[in-house]
Amino acid sequence: MTDLTIDAPRTALLVIDLQVRIVGMETGPSTGANVVRQAMRLAEAFRENGGLVVIVQAERPGVPEQPPGSELVSEMEPRPGDLLITKRAWDAFHETGLHDKLRGQGIGAVVVCGLMTNAGVESTARTASDHGYDLLFPRDAMASFSAGMHDFAVEKIFPLLGTVCTTDALLPALRPKTA
Repeated sequence: MTDLTIDAPRTALLVIDLQVRIVGMETGPSTGANVVRQAMRLAEAFRENGGLVVIVQAERPGVPEQPPGSELVSEMEPRPGDLLITKRAWDAFHETGLHDKLRGQGIGAVVVCGLMTNAGVESTARTASDHGYDLLFPRDAMASFSAGMHDFAVEKIFPLLGTVCTTDALLPALRPKTA
């Protein structure tokens, strides 16, 4: 993983569904709280290095009121320069304008993390691949309904779409290189 390099200004971090009720669910192989911690590390590094942070939240369509806990965890509240996307399907690209917004900012690669690995994360990643984005998957910055479900996506699906790595491998790749 030493050859991993990321052109931060051309890369977006997509943080999927880190909402109170989702983060509070039982997940594996790590807890929702740990996923939030790793996503925060990534978001800070992206912001420091000129990358785009995209916070994606799920909203149930056709209901008069969202369920309790639908708000983003406080750590994931968008900051100036971040992009907030509200999705009404598993896929963050579906009818949200995300693709046009990313291309409009010159984004050619995306790092996808969040909850749940084999639901919103995988669905978004598949569409990102279909749109031609280069993909990176920090496996320790996501979790699913169970460790087995997470592992299947990370070991069998994501390698077909892009590069699987860890947060610790990805962070130095965002840092400016010294001569």
